[in-house]
Amino acid sequence: MKQRNHHTPARGRRLLAGLAALPALMALASPVTAAPATAEVNTTGLAVTDDTVKVGILHSITGTMAISEIGSVQAEKLAIKQINESGGVLGRQIEYVQEDGASDWPTFAEKTRKLLRQDKVAAIFGCWTSASRKAVLPVMEQFNGMLYYPTFYEGLEQSPNVIYTGQEATQQILAGIDWAVKEKGAKTFYLLGSDYIWPRTSNKIARIHIEKKGLKVVGEEYYPLGHTQFNSVINKIKLRKPDVIFASVVGGSNVAFYKQMKAAGVDFTKESPLLLTISVTEDEIRGIGGENVDGIYASMKYFQSLDNANNQEFVAAFKDAYGDDMVIGDVTQAAYLGPWLWKMAVEKAGSFDIDKIREASPGIEFKKAPEGYVRIHENHHLWSKTRIGRAQPNGQYEVVYETKELMEPDPFPEGYK
Repeated sequence: MKQRNHHTPARGRRLLAGLAALPALMALASPVTAAPATAEVNTTGLAVTDDTVKVGILHSITGTMAISEIGSVQAEKLAIKQINESGGVLGRQIEYVQEDGASDWPTFAEKTRKLLRQDKVAAIFGCWTSASRKAVLPVMEQFNGMLYYPTFYEGLEQSPNVIYTGQEATQQILAGIDWAVKEKGAKTFYLLGSDYIWPRTSNKIARIHIEKKGLKVVGEEYYPLGHTQFNSVINKIKLRKPDVIFASVVGGSNVAFYKQMKAAGVDFTKESPLLLTISVTEDEIRGIGGENVDGIYASMKYFQSLDNANNQEFVAAFKDAYGDDMVIGDVTQAAYLGPWLWKMAVEKAGSFDIDKIREASPGIEFKKAPEGYVRIHENHHLWSKTRIGRAQPNGQYEVVYETKELMEPDPFPEGYK
Protein backbone atom coordinates (compact mmCIF):
# COMPACT_ATOMS: atom_id res chain seq x y z
CA MET A 1 0.00 0.00 0.00
CA LYS A 2 1.36 3.36 -0.99
CA GLN A 3 1.93 5.85 1.90
CA ARG A 4 1.30 9.51 1.32
CA ASN A 5 3.84 11.98 2.61
CA HIS A 6 2.18 15.12 3.97
CA HIS A 7 5.45 16.83 4.89
CA THR A 8 7.00 19.57 2.81
CA PRO A 9 10.75 19.10 2.26
CA ALA A 10 11.49 21.81 4.86
CA ARG A 11 9.20 20.26 7.45
CA GLY A 12 10.75 16.88 6.71
CA ARG A 13 14.24 18.19 7.38
CA ARG A 14 13.10 19.72 10.68
CA LEU A 15 11.44 16.42 11.67
CA LEU A 16 14.58 14.41 10.89
CA ALA A 17 16.71 16.87 12.83
CA GLY A 18 14.35 16.57 15.80
CA LEU A 19 14.41 12.78 15.65
CA ALA A 20 18.18 12.78 15.51
CA ALA A 21 18.34 14.89 18.66
CA LEU A 22 15.72 12.82 20.54
CA PRO A 23 18.02 10.09 21.91
CA ALA A 24 20.31 12.71 23.46
CA LEU A 25 17.37 14.56 25.02
CA MET A 26 15.93 11.32 26.40
CA ALA A 27 19.29 10.40 27.87
CA LEU A 28 19.42 13.72 29.70
CA ALA A 29 15.80 13.55 30.86
CA SER A 30 15.69 9.96 32.06
CA PRO A 31 19.03 8.17 32.38
CA VAL A 32 18.56 4.43 32.01
CA THR A 33 19.82 2.40 34.94
CA ALA A 34 19.57 -1.34 35.08
CA ALA A 35 17.22 -2.71 37.72
CA PRO A 36 19.09 -4.65 40.42
CA ALA A 37 19.00 -8.42 40.07
CA THR A 38 15.97 -10.09 41.65
CA ALA A 39 18.17 -12.41 43.71
CA GLU A 40 19.69 -9.33 45.36
CA VAL A 41 16.45 -7.54 46.24
CA ASN A 42 14.23 -10.49 47.13
CA THR A 43 15.81 -13.04 49.43
CA THR A 44 12.63 -14.21 51.19
CA GLY A 45 10.47 -15.58 48.38
CA LEU A 46 8.14 -12.63 47.79
CA ALA A 47 6.25 -12.19 44.50
CA VAL A 48 9.02 -10.21 42.82
CA THR A 49 10.26 -10.84 39.28
CA ASP A 50 12.76 -9.01 37.11
CA ASP A 51 9.92 -6.77 35.91
CA THR A 52 7.16 -6.74 38.54
CA VAL A 53 6.41 -6.71 42.25
CA LYS A 54 3.07 -7.77 43.70
CA VAL A 55 1.25 -5.99 46.56
CA GLY A 56 -2.12 -6.47 48.24
CA ILE A 57 -5.06 -4.07 48.66
CA LEU A 58 -7.45 -5.14 51.43
CA HIS A 59 -10.50 -3.02 52.25
CA SER A 60 -14.27 -3.39 52.60
CA ILE A 61 -15.93 -2.76 49.27
CA THR A 62 -19.17 -4.36 50.52
CA GLY A 63 -21.03 -4.07 53.81
CA THR A 64 -21.57 -1.15 56.17
CA MET A 65 -17.95 0.07 55.97
CA ALA A 66 -17.87 0.36 52.17
CA ILE A 67 -19.04 3.99 52.39
CA SER A 68 -15.78 4.77 54.19
CA GLU A 69 -13.28 2.38 52.61
CA ILE A 70 -13.85 2.66 48.86
CA GLY A 71 -12.00 5.99 48.86
CA SER A 72 -8.95 4.27 50.32
CA VAL A 73 -8.95 1.70 47.51
CA GLN A 74 -9.18 4.48 44.93
CA ALA A 75 -6.31 6.42 46.52
CA GLU A 76 -4.02 3.40 46.74
CA LYS A 77 -4.66 2.50 43.11
CA LEU A 78 -3.97 6.10 42.07
CA ALA A 79 -0.66 6.10 43.95
CA ILE A 80 0.33 2.77 42.38
CA LYS A 81 -0.52 4.10 38.91
CA GLN A 82 1.56 7.22 39.46
CA ILE A 83 4.49 5.23 40.84
CA ASN A 84 4.38 2.89 37.84
CA GLU A 85 4.29 5.83 35.44
CA SER A 86 7.34 7.31 37.17
CA GLY A 87 9.37 4.12 36.70
CA GLY A 88 8.05 1.79 39.38
CA VAL A 89 9.99 0.52 42.40
CA LEU A 90 13.58 -0.61 41.90
CA GLY A 91 12.82 -0.75 38.18
CA ARG A 92 9.77 -2.96 38.66
CA GLN A 93 6.12 -2.23 37.92
CA ILE A 94 3.67 -2.74 40.79
CA GLU A 95 0.88 -5.25 40.31
CA TYR A 96 -1.85 -5.52 42.93
CA VAL A 97 -4.15 -8.25 44.21
CA GLN A 98 -7.35 -6.78 45.62
CA GLU A 99 -9.42 -8.54 48.28
CA ASP A 100 -12.69 -7.55 49.96
CA GLY A 101 -12.76 -7.59 53.76
CA ALA A 102 -16.55 -7.27 53.47
CA SER A 103 -16.91 -5.32 56.75
CA ASP A 104 -16.24 -8.60 58.59
CA TRP A 105 -13.20 -8.94 60.85
CA PRO A 106 -12.58 -12.72 60.44
CA THR A 107 -12.75 -12.20 56.66
CA PHE A 108 -9.98 -9.60 56.93
CA ALA A 109 -7.78 -12.11 58.74
CA GLU A 110 -8.55 -14.84 56.20
CA LYS A 111 -7.78 -12.56 53.23
CA THR A 112 -4.54 -11.40 54.86
CA ARG A 113 -3.38 -14.97 55.25
CA LYS A 114 -4.19 -15.60 51.58
CA LEU A 115 -2.32 -12.48 50.41
CA LEU A 116 0.79 -13.34 52.42
CA ARG A 117 0.93 -17.10 52.00
CA GLN A 118 -0.57 -17.68 48.57
CA ASP A 119 0.06 -14.43 46.71
CA LYS A 120 3.30 -13.67 48.59
CA VAL A 121 2.72 -9.93 48.35
CA ALA A 122 5.55 -7.56 49.29
CA ALA A 123 3.20 -5.21 51.21
CA ILE A 124 -0.48 -4.85 52.09
CA PHE A 125 -2.32 -1.54 51.97
CA GLY A 126 -5.49 -1.97 53.92
CA CYS A 127 -7.99 -2.08 56.79
CA TRP A 128 -10.06 0.82 58.13
CA THR A 129 -11.61 -0.09 61.47
CA SER A 130 -9.44 -0.96 64.46
CA ALA A 131 -11.35 -4.24 64.68
CA SER A 132 -10.14 -5.23 61.21
CA ARG A 133 -6.59 -4.13 62.02
CA LYS A 134 -6.59 -6.12 65.28
CA ALA A 135 -7.82 -9.17 63.36
CA VAL A 136 -5.10 -8.78 60.75
CA LEU A 137 -2.21 -7.94 63.08
CA PRO A 138 -1.35 -11.44 64.40
CA VAL A 139 -1.34 -12.77 60.83
CA MET A 140 1.00 -9.96 59.69
CA GLU A 141 3.34 -10.69 62.59
CA GLN A 142 3.21 -14.47 62.18
CA PHE A 143 4.16 -14.37 58.50
CA ASN A 144 6.27 -11.18 58.68
CA GLY A 145 4.29 -9.01 56.30
CA MET A 146 4.11 -5.21 56.24
CA LEU A 147 0.76 -3.43 56.54
CA TYR A 148 0.25 0.24 55.69
CA TYR A 149 -2.76 1.24 57.80
CA PRO A 150 -4.44 4.55 56.84
CA THR A 151 -7.06 5.29 59.49
CA PHE A 152 -6.95 7.64 62.48
CA TYR A 153 -7.12 5.31 65.45
CA GLU A 154 -6.96 5.02 69.25
CA GLY A 155 -3.21 4.42 69.54
CA LEU A 156 -1.99 2.11 72.33
CA GLU A 157 -0.32 -0.04 69.69
CA GLN A 158 3.02 -0.25 67.95
CA SER A 159 3.91 -3.16 65.68
CA PRO A 160 7.10 -3.80 63.72
CA ASN A 161 4.80 -5.04 60.94
CA VAL A 162 2.63 -1.92 60.58
CA ILE A 163 3.24 1.61 59.31
CA TYR A 164 0.41 3.80 60.66
CA THR A 165 -0.24 6.58 58.13
CA GLY A 166 -3.24 8.06 59.99
CA GLN A 167 -3.28 9.87 63.34
CA GLU A 168 -3.17 8.30 66.77
CA ALA A 169 -5.12 9.54 69.79
CA THR A 170 -2.88 12.38 70.96
CA GLN A 171 -2.80 13.86 67.46
CA GLN A 172 -6.58 13.74 66.96
CA ILE A 173 -8.65 13.07 70.09
CA LEU A 174 -6.73 15.06 72.70
CA ALA A 175 -5.93 17.88 70.30
CA GLY A 176 -9.61 18.12 69.28
CA ILE A 177 -10.83 18.26 72.88
CA ASP A 178 -8.20 20.87 73.77
CA TRP A 179 -9.43 23.02 70.87
CA ALA A 180 -13.09 22.73 71.97
CA VAL A 181 -12.20 23.73 75.53
CA LYS A 182 -9.88 26.61 74.61
CA GLU A 183 -11.72 28.07 71.61
CA LYS A 184 -15.36 27.23 72.44
CA GLY A 185 -15.33 27.18 76.25
CA ALA A 186 -16.66 23.61 76.40
CA LYS A 187 -17.25 22.20 79.88
CA THR A 188 -19.61 19.22 79.36
CA PHE A 189 -19.35 16.39 76.84
CA TYR A 190 -21.60 13.59 75.58
CA LEU A 191 -19.58 10.68 74.14
CA LEU A 192 -21.25 8.75 71.31
CA GLY A 193 -19.77 5.96 69.20
CA SER A 194 -20.21 2.74 67.29
CA ASP A 195 -19.74 -0.37 69.38
CA TYR A 196 -16.27 -1.72 68.74
CA ILE A 197 -12.72 -1.18 69.89
CA TRP A 198 -11.89 2.18 68.25
CA PRO A 199 -14.83 4.26 69.54
CA ARG A 200 -14.76 2.63 72.98
CA THR A 201 -11.03 3.12 73.45
CA SER A 202 -11.14 6.60 71.92
CA ASN A 203 -13.88 7.61 74.33
CA LYS A 204 -12.01 6.12 77.27
CA ILE A 205 -9.03 8.28 76.32
CA ALA A 206 -11.33 11.28 75.80
CA ARG A 207 -13.04 10.78 79.18
CA ILE A 208 -9.74 10.61 81.07
CA HIS A 209 -8.54 13.77 79.32
CA ILE A 210 -11.82 15.62 79.97
CA GLU A 211 -11.87 14.67 83.66
CA LYS A 212 -8.18 15.57 84.09
CA LYS A 213 -9.19 19.08 83.03
CA GLY A 214 -11.86 19.18 85.73
CA LEU A 215 -14.64 18.99 83.13
CA LYS A 216 -17.58 16.59 82.92
CA VAL A 217 -18.86 13.73 80.76
CA VAL A 218 -22.68 13.78 80.99
CA GLY A 219 -23.39 10.73 78.83
CA GLU A 220 -21.76 7.86 76.95
CA GLU A 221 -23.53 5.58 74.45
CA TYR A 222 -22.56 2.91 71.87
CA TYR A 223 -24.52 1.34 69.04
CA PRO A 224 -23.80 -1.69 66.79
CA LEU A 225 -22.28 -1.18 63.36
CA GLY A 226 -25.07 -0.58 60.88
CA HIS A 227 -27.46 0.72 63.59
CA THR A 228 -30.07 3.15 62.21
CA GLN A 229 -32.34 4.19 65.11
CA PHE A 230 -30.89 7.06 67.13
CA ASN A 231 -34.05 8.81 68.39
CA SER A 232 -33.56 7.54 71.95
CA VAL A 233 -30.04 8.95 72.32
CA ILE A 234 -31.08 12.19 70.59
CA ASN A 235 -33.72 12.65 73.30
CA LYS A 236 -31.10 11.99 76.01
CA ILE A 237 -28.77 14.57 74.45
CA LYS A 238 -31.57 17.14 74.37
CA LEU A 239 -32.35 16.44 78.02
CA ARG A 240 -28.74 16.64 79.28
CA LYS A 241 -27.75 19.66 77.15
CA PRO A 242 -24.00 18.96 76.72
CA ASP A 243 -21.74 21.67 75.33
CA VAL A 244 -20.16 19.10 72.98
CA ILE A 245 -21.32 15.87 71.35
CA PHE A 246 -18.06 13.98 70.79
CA ALA A 247 -18.97 11.56 68.00
CA SER A 248 -17.19 8.47 66.69
CA VAL A 249 -20.07 6.80 64.85
CA VAL A 250 -18.75 5.10 61.69
CA GLY A 251 -19.91 3.73 58.36
CA GLY A 252 -23.50 3.71 57.15
CA SER A 253 -24.87 4.51 60.63
CA ASN A 254 -23.75 8.09 60.11
CA VAL A 255 -26.40 8.62 57.42
CA ALA A 256 -29.22 7.76 59.83
CA PHE A 257 -27.71 9.59 62.81
CA TYR A 258 -27.21 12.98 61.16
CA LYS A 259 -30.50 12.90 59.27
CA GLN A 260 -32.35 12.06 62.48
CA MET A 261 -30.54 14.81 64.37
CA LYS A 262 -31.69 17.32 61.78
CA ALA A 263 -35.25 15.93 61.79
CA ALA A 264 -35.27 16.38 65.58
CA GLY A 265 -34.62 20.07 65.11
CA VAL A 266 -30.91 20.13 66.01
CA ASP A 267 -29.20 22.99 64.15
CA PHE A 268 -25.43 22.43 64.25
CA THR A 269 -24.73 25.91 62.89
CA LYS A 270 -25.88 27.32 66.26
CA GLU A 271 -23.24 25.17 68.04
CA SER A 272 -25.63 24.40 70.89
CA PRO A 273 -24.64 21.66 71.24
CA LEU A 274 -21.43 21.77 69.25
CA LEU A 275 -20.75 18.48 67.49
CA LEU A 276 -17.11 17.42 67.20
CA THR A 277 -16.54 14.26 65.16
CA ILE A 278 -13.41 12.21 64.76
CA SER A 279 -14.94 9.93 62.12
CA VAL A 280 -16.93 11.90 59.50
CA THR A 281 -14.72 12.71 56.52
CA GLU A 282 -15.79 14.11 53.17
CA ASP A 283 -16.30 10.49 52.03
CA GLU A 284 -19.01 9.97 54.64
CA ILE A 285 -20.58 13.39 53.99
CA ARG A 286 -21.08 12.34 50.40
CA GLY A 287 -23.46 9.66 51.69
CA ILE A 288 -24.96 11.72 54.54
CA GLY A 289 -25.62 14.90 52.54
CA GLY A 290 -23.89 18.21 53.24
CA GLU A 291 -27.16 19.83 54.33
CA ASN A 292 -27.38 17.34 57.22
CA VAL A 293 -23.95 18.10 58.68
CA ASP A 294 -23.73 21.85 58.07
CA GLY A 295 -21.91 23.35 61.06
CA ILE A 296 -20.37 20.22 62.61
CA TYR A 297 -16.64 20.20 63.39
CA ALA A 298 -14.09 17.48 62.66
CA SER A 299 -10.65 16.91 64.17
CA MET A 300 -8.37 15.39 61.53
CA LYS A 301 -5.09 16.04 59.78
CA TYR A 302 -6.39 16.42 56.23
CA PHE A 303 -9.31 18.08 54.47
CA GLN A 304 -9.83 18.24 50.72
CA SER A 305 -10.01 22.04 50.94
CA LEU A 306 -6.37 22.39 52.09
CA ASP A 307 -4.75 25.14 50.05
CA ASN A 308 -1.29 23.97 49.05
CA ALA A 309 0.31 22.97 45.76
CA ASN A 310 0.70 19.29 46.70
CA ASN A 311 -2.99 18.98 47.52
CA GLN A 312 -4.14 20.83 44.42
CA GLU A 313 -2.20 18.36 42.26
CA PHE A 314 -3.55 15.40 44.23
CA VAL A 315 -7.19 16.53 44.08
CA ALA A 316 -6.90 17.21 40.34
CA ALA A 317 -5.37 13.76 39.72
CA PHE A 318 -7.99 12.03 41.89
CA LYS A 319 -10.88 13.72 40.10
CA ASP A 320 -9.31 13.04 36.73
CA ALA A 321 -9.12 9.35 37.64
CA TYR A 322 -12.52 8.93 39.29
CA GLY A 323 -14.76 11.82 38.22
CA ASP A 324 -15.37 15.45 39.12
CA ASP A 325 -18.06 14.52 41.62
CA MET A 326 -15.64 12.51 43.80
CA VAL A 327 -14.54 13.79 47.20
CA ILE A 328 -11.45 13.06 49.28
CA GLY A 329 -11.42 12.52 53.03
CA ASP A 330 -8.72 12.19 55.67
CA VAL A 331 -8.37 8.41 55.46
CA THR A 332 -8.39 8.50 51.65
CA GLN A 333 -5.41 10.86 51.72
CA ALA A 334 -3.62 8.76 54.34
CA ALA A 335 -4.19 5.68 52.15
CA TYR A 336 -2.56 7.52 49.24
CA LEU A 337 0.58 7.97 51.37
CA GLY A 338 1.02 4.21 51.87
CA PRO A 339 2.36 3.12 48.46
CA TRP A 340 4.65 6.17 48.28
CA LEU A 341 6.14 5.57 51.73
CA TRP A 342 6.62 1.89 50.88
CA LYS A 343 8.36 2.79 47.60
CA MET A 344 10.73 5.13 49.43
CA ALA A 345 11.50 2.52 52.08
CA VAL A 346 12.20 -0.16 49.45
CA GLU A 347 14.50 2.14 47.53
CA LYS A 348 16.30 3.33 50.66
CA ALA A 349 16.80 -0.32 51.70
CA GLY A 350 17.66 -1.45 48.17
CA SER A 351 15.46 -4.47 48.85
CA PHE A 352 11.88 -5.72 49.05
CA ASP A 353 12.72 -7.82 52.12
CA ILE A 354 10.41 -6.90 55.01
CA ASP A 355 13.15 -6.76 57.66
CA LYS A 356 15.20 -4.36 55.56
CA ILE A 357 12.16 -2.16 54.82
CA ARG A 358 11.39 -2.03 58.54
CA GLU A 359 14.92 -0.89 59.30
CA ALA A 360 14.85 1.72 56.52
CA SER A 361 11.45 3.26 57.33
CA PRO A 362 12.14 5.59 60.30
CA GLY A 363 13.14 9.05 59.12
CA ILE A 364 11.62 8.72 55.64
CA GLU A 365 9.94 11.97 54.67
CA PHE A 366 7.34 12.54 51.97
CA LYS A 367 7.54 16.17 50.89
CA LYS A 368 4.83 15.75 48.23
CA ALA A 369 2.17 14.57 50.69
CA PRO A 370 -1.18 16.25 49.97
CA GLU A 371 -1.46 17.20 53.64
CA GLY A 372 1.81 19.09 53.20
CA TYR A 373 4.66 17.02 54.62
CA VAL A 374 4.99 13.86 56.70
CA ARG A 375 7.84 11.91 58.25
CA ILE A 376 7.95 8.38 59.66
CA HIS A 377 8.76 8.25 63.37
CA GLU A 378 10.76 5.43 64.96
CA ASN A 379 7.45 4.18 66.42
CA HIS A 380 6.11 3.67 62.85
CA HIS A 381 3.58 6.51 63.11
CA LEU A 382 3.78 9.80 61.21
CA TRP A 383 4.72 13.26 62.32
CA SER A 384 1.85 15.40 61.00
CA LYS A 385 -0.26 18.47 61.78
CA THR A 386 -3.66 18.45 63.46
CA ARG A 387 -6.48 20.50 61.94
CA ILE A 388 -10.07 21.37 62.83
CA GLY A 389 -12.58 21.78 60.01
CA ARG A 390 -16.15 23.14 60.01
CA ALA A 391 -18.54 21.35 57.62
CA GLN A 392 -20.17 23.40 54.88
CA PRO A 393 -23.45 22.67 53.03
CA ASN A 394 -21.45 21.76 49.91
CA GLY A 395 -19.92 18.76 51.71
CA GLN A 396 -16.49 20.32 52.22
CA TYR A 397 -14.79 21.44 55.42
CA GLU A 398 -13.51 24.94 56.06
CA VAL A 399 -10.24 24.69 58.02
CA VAL A 400 -10.59 26.89 61.11
CA TYR A 401 -7.52 25.76 63.05
CA GLU A 402 -4.24 23.93 62.54
CA THR A 403 -1.20 23.33 64.71
CA LYS A 404 1.79 25.47 63.80
CA GLU A 405 4.22 22.57 63.96
CA LEU A 406 4.09 18.87 63.17
CA MET A 407 2.83 16.86 66.13
CA GLU A 408 5.08 14.06 67.29
CA PRO A 409 3.16 10.78 67.39
CA ASP A 410 2.80 9.36 70.90
CA PRO A 411 0.81 6.11 70.71
CA PHE A 412 1.34 5.38 74.43
CA PRO A 413 0.55 8.63 76.28
CA GLU A 414 1.16 8.54 80.01
CA GLY A 415 -1.91 7.60 82.03
CA TYR A 416 -3.83 5.89 79.18
CA LYS A 417 -3.91 2.11 79.28
